[in-house]
Amino acid sequence: MRKDQLEHAIRTACQIIGHSEVIVVGSQSILGSIPEEALPPAATMSMEVDILPVADDNEESARLADLIEGVAGEFSSFEELHGFSIDGVDLTTSALPGGWRSRLVRVQNINTAAPEGHPQFTGWCLDEEDLCVAKLCAFREKDRNFVRALLDAHLVDRDIIDQRLDTVPDSHRDAAQAARRWLRSFD
Repeated sequence: MRKDQLEHAIRTACQIIGHSEVIVVGSQSILGSIPEEALPPAATMSMEVDILPVADDNEESARLADLIEGVAGEFSSFEELHGFSIDGVDLTTSALPGGWRSRLVRVQNINTAAPEGHPQFTGWCLDEEDLCVAKLCAFREKDRNFVRALLDAHLVDRDIIDQRLDTVPDSHRDAAQAARRWLRSFD
């Protein structure tokens, strides 16, 4: 995926739910922190954007996520037309470390503009280490490969990831411990 596709996804998701901002929590949020030219291919392979709607509570986030999914999700006409899909998610989707909201990276430019041409929509992307924490807590092979590629390219800090694993919610403690073992065994 390219950054312009991420920006298109942000604009589209905001328009679908009628909000001015969304949070990108999946692997494509890396495009908010690191230029696509600097990323290894394994970091941009996914052709779906995980969007967390900004809402007052998780129930409302889930409702809005369903709207996004219905219009632009997998197998939608949006995906057919643009070659990527937008997955609506809620706060239960990812194991996010404490303080993640204060480290979000803003994506807003002409590609997130309304038809009038003024930037009006904002995508808030996880910072690169918070993203790695979420990926490692999911602990799927594709997620470990993603983090490994970023580590190999020296684009993320292993020590920061390790420290932030300590701050995931208690409900994800076991996943964080497995992630920590993998991270510490990685050379």
